[in-house]
Amino acid sequence: MKQVTGLLCWLIVAGCSAATDEVDVKSLQTRLMAEIERDTRETAGYTGRSALHERVRTAMANVARHDFVDSHGPDAAYANRPLPIGHGQTISQPFIVALMTDLLEVEAEHVVLEIGTGSGYQAAVLATLVKQVYTIEIIPELAASARLRLADLGYENVSVKAGDGYFGWPEAAPFDAIIVTAVGPDIPASLVAQLKTGGRMVLPVGTQYTAQNLTVVTKQADGGFTTEEVLPVAFVPLTGDH
Repeated sequence: MKQVTGLLCWLIVAGCSAATDEVDVKSLQTRLMAEIERDTRETAGYTGRSALHERVRTAMANVARHDFVDSHGPDAAYANRPLPIGHGQTISQPFIVALMTDLLEVEAEHVVLEIGTGSGYQAAVLATLVKQVYTIEIIPELAASARLRLADLGYENVSVKAGDGYFGWPEAAPFDAIIVTAVGPDIPASLVAQLKTGGRMVLPVGTQYTAQNLTVVTKQADGGFTTEEVLPVAFVPLTGDH
């Protein structure tokens, strides 16, 4: 009887602990969403957006960030700040992920290209919003781990490959939208060429040591494009042979 009683007590305690952990994560997610919404309001003078689209808010609330930052606990995972993920790379601040996603203005039938997979968090957010995500990561180890993580988490509409994202993914083009999660000094013509007419690309433009601006590029019917600088930002540099 003592063994059975002890087992029952252990099960009850373990169950309570698991329930507490789940509640804690939900609480952290709720706090994070409140901070994202606050930052959205406070930067409206730059972005022109005082609130995120409802679909974007839902995606951000439903994707568990702690699944994409293995070496950090829940408190850090749900802090509204970037985190290191190894190889000199970071996972972006959640507010920036939300804002860039919102600026893309994606729809359910869209096909999107991401440059800079990292841990896969931004790709997961996009995957809940669009038909298909293609994502490229230049660091093979990060590409491999993101591919495995996204598959394990059930994101079946994400294709990951290792390579230099500066040149895009021509075989899968054209794309309704492109997102670049590392900074470069210019707007890559190769990526503009892979956008559909009317498509949007959101990327930081600048250098690691100078001013960077989050920029929205819109592809025109004649093959050219317009740009709109949205917000001062700080990103790790885009690397490769370009």
